[in-house]
Amino acid sequence: MEFELFWLLGIPVFFGLGWLAARVDIRQLMAESRTLPRGYFKGLNLLLNDQPDKAIDAFIEIVRLDPESADMHFALGNLFRRRGETERAIRVHQNLLARPDLPQEQKEHAEYELGVDYLKAGLLDRAEETFNRLINGQYGAQARRQLLEIFQREKEWPRAIESAMGLQESGAGSRQKEIAQFYCEMAQDALVHLHVDEAMALLDKSLAADRNNVRATILTGDAQLAKDDVEGALLTWRRVEQISVPHTALVAQRIMDGYRKVGRPQEGVNLLKSYLEQASSIDLLEVVYKEVMELHGVAEAKELVVNELRRTPTLLGLDRLLEARMVDAPAAIVSELSMVKNLVHGYTQKLARYQCSHCGFKARQFYWQCPGCSRWETYPPRRTEELNVMN
Repeated sequence: MEFELFWLLGIPVFFGLGWLAARVDIRQLMAESRTLPRGYFKGLNLLLNDQPDKAIDAFIEIVRLDPESADMHFALGNLFRRRGETERAIRVHQNLLARPDLPQEQKEHAEYELGVDYLKAGLLDRAEETFNRLINGQYGAQARRQLLEIFQREKEWPRAIESAMGLQESGAGSRQKEIAQFYCEMAQDALVHLHVDEAMALLDKSLAADRNNVRATILTGDAQLAKDDVEGALLTWRRVEQISVPHTALVAQRIMDGYRKVGRPQEGVNLLKSYLEQASSIDLLEVVYKEVMELHGVAEAKELVVNELRRTPTLLGLDRLLEARMVDAPAAIVSELSMVKNLVHGYTQKLARYQCSHCGFKARQFYWQCPGCSRWETYPPRRTEELNVMN
């Protein structure tokens, strides 16, 4: 009982010590705030009120009155860059670097900001040179990330691979998916120039980096087809199903063309139908619909589309159904069906987009690298309308 009473008596003491420490911290904070220029608070207030132009004027005045204020230079340079005034941002950071008394830590900071200025201004050579000087310093990881962006912009894929590997070794996280895509870019270029063996070697490296890379698998099938190995290509393309069933829509037409070449089109249709049952897809339906129409006629093609519409009701699917209905419709209603189809088709053109899951950028074409945010593998292999129905 005495022990518990002792602790109860100690509570006011600890409370008093905490109150005293808080008072000391508040006084120190107030003393430090008095040393800041009045323009600093004015500029900060303008920034908070979304008035960057006036904020810049306030910070410029501080820099004019106190040219030794490095923090104000950094703030001013970043404001210029955010506004797109990269030339002024470059001058601010160059002025900082020209100061002989600037501490090494702030010097590296200023050099990094200058490199970002060059990158934003499109001066890639200067940006690369600047970031290369920072690789072994405190901004090493950030500099490597910026270098990786530069090499991707310039499509220097071997250097991008080297930079991504350097980032991995520095402990900045795995870059295997990106490395696999860089090898795919090189392989695709080799295939365009009919360097099939070179492409195969690059695709082996891509799959070594990411064994479940859909793009590398598809391109490997393309390379086998270029060597007239149709059966091998079909076997490779069928592996896409094991990696990601929704991605089979991207390889459906290749598979169907391959089965036609070997004289087994019905086998191809049956395979694509099985994919469609596993993962509904407008693009996959499009391929199967055309093949069923050609092999079995209008009635079976309509049945296919109706069943798919019942399972996944979309305007894109309805567009296909109206197309099938018009083939054998009585002449009296063809014009009416045509009018409805044209109306539906107009809406489907807006819905037939792929959408980046990171930045929301929409495109008619499927991209492995988003044109909006430059991230890799952020496009689901489904159209936006399908994604909305699924959600």
